[in-house]
Amino acid sequence: MAEQPVDKPFIYLDHAATSWPKPSLVVDAVKEAMERDSANPGRGSHAMAVRASRILFEARRSLAKLFVVKNPNDISFGLNTTMALNTAIKGTLKPGDHVIATAVEHNSVRRPLEYLKRLGMIDVTYVETDDRGQLDAKQVQLAIRSNTKLVVVNHSSNLLGSILPIADIGEVTRRRGVKLLVDAAQTAGLLQIDVEGMGVDMLAFPGHKGLLGPQGTGGLYVHPEVDLEPLLHGGTGSQSESIEQPSVRPDRYEAGTQNTAGISGLRAGVEHVLHETVQNIHTKEWTLTQLMMEGLLAVKGVRLLGPGLGRPRTGIVSFVMEGADPSEIGFILDQHYNMAVRTGFHCTPLAHGTAGTLETGAIRASVGCFTTSEEVDAFVGAVNEIGRHYS
Repeated sequence: MAEQPVDKPFIYLDHAATSWPKPSLVVDAVKEAMERDSANPGRGSHAMAVRASRILFEARRSLAKLFVVKNPNDISFGLNTTMALNTAIKGTLKPGDHVIATAVEHNSVRRPLEYLKRLGMIDVTYVETDDRGQLDAKQVQLAIRSNTKLVVVNHSSNLLGSILPIADIGEVTRRRGVKLLVDAAQTAGLLQIDVEGMGVDMLAFPGHKGLLGPQGTGGLYVHPEVDLEPLLHGGTGSQSESIEQPSVRPDRYEAGTQNTAGISGLRAGVEHVLHETVQNIHTKEWTLTQLMMEGLLAVKGVRLLGPGLGRPRTGIVSFVMEGADPSEIGFILDQHYNMAVRTGFHCTPLAHGTAGTLETGAIRASVGCFTTSEEVDAFVGAVNEIGRHYS
């Protein structure tokens, strides 16, 4: 592999996968926890174990404030959004149930659903969006059957950047007595989320994206009236005399030792988001995406995916270039311009089918809260230079 160009600054535009760089307070929090508080949380009464437990409690409390959750213990920690979605999906559904998802879901939703479908347990309906990933809640309402148990939707497509009308969908599901599970992989920390106000029964979220925490962190909010069958069974430090998984939350959904250092970093990331405010972060990212879209629209042969200029979206701008392989464009950007983007199918063939790019894949640039307008300008300039060789 060719060496990185030393004369160009590194520009990171892959925040939809993992945010980078992390705020210094996140790094410091991880380091301090590793050095001072590495005992098992909830498994001991000595001072270090108590401090470790306190880290998890404070992180839950910060997340509860962010998502407007009344009881922080309704938030359980796990490795990532994928684990949270599997916990919610497999813990909710029973044989004979019907599930509704959308035509822009990530494989972290589609694969668990299709797995249960192959076992003959459930039936699945994927409601269509338009080719830009936008959905009318009426489509969900029309798809509901008498045996519909669950609606699973992402808050924002990780390919198209489109934002689904969660509150409108929540109104439909509440009225029909159906549970609503939201995949907030692309919106936690980036869009306002009020689980009660939006009618969300379960919210799966990552720690390493918009919440600015380390990889290997994430979690699941479960409404107090919803009881899931746990995905994992094992030691929790509570009710150890029982052969059954504890009924008390969050222990019911947190078997095994938790990632104390990582969760300490996650809490620091959430506190950074709360300080900056979700609204300010989103406004900055939306402004940067508009700047990027304006520049890319002027490049001959480029077709943008997702909502058009001026429309609501998250910090994702995906595109294809006529006559060019997306992977080749990504390689050139990396090796010759020192820019990191994501190419291929982004773990969401459903969304690529919706956008008409299932055969080619796409190039995805995604901004973060530390991205600058100068970096966006440099990226557009690089794509423009590359585009001249394909026009």
